[in-house]
Amino acid sequence: MSPAPLPPFLDALDERVLVCDGAMGTLLYSKGVFINRCFDGLNLTQPAIVAEVHTEYVRAGADVIETNTFGANRIKLASFGLGGQVRAVNTEGAKIARGAAKGRAYVAGAIGPLGIRIEPWGRLGVDEAQEYFREQAQALADAGVDLFIVETFRDLNEIRAAVAAVKSVCGLPVVAQMTTEEDGNSLDGTPPEEFAPALEATGADVIGLNCSVGPAPLLESIERMARVTRARLSAQPNAGKPRDIEGRTIYLSSPEYMASYARRFVQRGVRLVGGCCGTTPPHIRQVKAAVRALSPGHGRVSAAAIAPAPAGVRPATAAAPVPREHKSRLAHAIARGAFVRIVEQEPPRGHDCGPLLERARVLRIRGIDAISVPDSPRVRASTSALATAVLVEQRAGIETLLHYTCRDRNLLGMQSDLLGAHAMGLRNLLVTTGDPPMEGDYPHATGVFDVDSIGLANVVSRLNHGLDVGGASLGEPTSFHLGVAVNPTAIDLDLEARRFAFKAEAGAELAVTQFVFDVDALRAFLSRMGPSRVPVIAGIWVFDSLRNAEYMANEVPGIRVPPSLIDRMKRAERKGRAAAEGAAIARELVAAVQPVVSGVLIGTAGHDFASLLSVLEATA
Repeated sequence: MSPAPLPPFLDALDERVLVCDGAMGTLLYSKGVFINRCFDGLNLTQPAIVAEVHTEYVRAGADVIETNTFGANRIKLASFGLGGQVRAVNTEGAKIARGAAKGRAYVAGAIGPLGIRIEPWGRLGVDEAQEYFREQAQALADAGVDLFIVETFRDLNEIRAAVAAVKSVCGLPVVAQMTTEEDGNSLDGTPPEEFAPALEATGADVIGLNCSVGPAPLLESIERMARVTRARLSAQPNAGKPRDIEGRTIYLSSPEYMASYARRFVQRGVRLVGGCCGTTPPHIRQVKAAVRALSPGHGRVSAAAIAPAPAGVRPATAAAPVPREHKSRLAHAIARGAFVRIVEQEPPRGHDCGPLLERARVLRIRGIDAISVPDSPRVRASTSALATAVLVEQRAGIETLLHYTCRDRNLLGMQSDLLGAHAMGLRNLLVTTGDPPMEGDYPHATGVFDVDSIGLANVVSRLNHGLDVGGASLGEPTSFHLGVAVNPTAIDLDLEARRFAFKAEAGAELAVTQFVFDVDALRAFLSRMGPSRVPVIAGIWVFDSLRNAEYMANEVPGIRVPPSLIDRMKRAERKGRAAAEGAAIARELVAAVQPVVSGVLIGTAGHDFASLLSVLEATA
């Protein structure tokens, strides 16, 4: 006999607490599927093993099972060569779950993050993200899911795009779940007091949390959410923190422990409870028993009785930024139209900054506006750029332009670094994405690249408005003078122009070019920027040898050196005057760019300080 038809999901949820299933990946891995496989692709290649997982959860008492489609969006599937099979993967995922549910459980279309950053932290637009989510949601809706669960999101902008995409294709219920750290804040630092109302405002029918942490910290976050929202709540914690035991990832929370917290979740008003990573059918069986023992309203704690949220959460009110001319001497000089001169000095390979500080003192005497400090140039081990910049400002008495890259830090780490840099007096920043480690001395090192330079520019802009990356108030705004990089000789100039427009929109106040050897290319690029463009500083490199010139022309990405300049260096090399010719070329380039830019940043390989000083004399 077939079971009676299930009532609409939201009606059932309002009548009783529902239990969701647990982890899909954990069970697939336990059944012999290697971790490097595309788990979503198993819907097409091994549907029986996916159905087996679903069936185990249904037998354990799950009221809701999620389709095996968490990563079945075009971007993630493309990394496995399945970008063209979005509809097939999602359709089959829904069919497999429907077959396993056999009318006894609701089928939720699972949608996870895209796997890349979207604006303002990344280059993908919100509208583009929404289209990727819409493609997946349409396939799941057409295949007959009962509801959607969009889950494990760290970024409010991205989860908003996902919910909007689902709502654009159907009217099915939506469960929207963020993921948090141990402190209760999202992985991007947004506290529950901020993201809970934002999730409710998306129009999601249920809002909640899943993944990343175990039941105890998730309960604290749920309590904080309950204080600021009247929405239905959901909770799907991991089975505790993962532990590496003899090379295997093990989750140590027992089914009984998970069940004890399920009761606490329900008492705090949670209507949909389940599990995430490490949660298995035995866990769900115990959770089901615990929930069944509670009547719908039994033991519910009012919002007023829940412990208060941690102190320090402030209204997300943006402050007025500090006027540009008040941020630094360099910013003031550019604002009043002066032609500024900046000299690049690399941090030392070791920790002895004495020679660099002495050169900085000489440059200060020569009237240079700032010392540019690259961040781990050529991806080698050296004194940190931030520490070097602080030493230069404190001991040499001259401002710096600190290069700060995205390569080695996550979003919250960058925020901490920048706040520390501001506290130590640094004001001028040049934010860049950074070179991949494989281009440097440590090809096996890994880069983080949580965001790129566009996202980092938005981070600085928020700090300058007194907001952290999570949207919470910092009190007093920072006063960073925000510079960005631009390459007038990029291979794809349309892409470079679009990226620069995003940086300008993010609040860039200064643009520093890649080292320029083709002045016509620079003028052509500047014409694209229009009359109201961001002030531009032209990078000028001083060749010290033919070998250096050939290296710049052939081995440095993004730099174009005209053959005529290489020919000049070859002739000069034969006469034993290559360094002098390199300085002469640099002086000519300075004279050529001076009418069209706001200043120059002069760099050299560092072996001939006298040649660099001779170029500076031409700019005085």
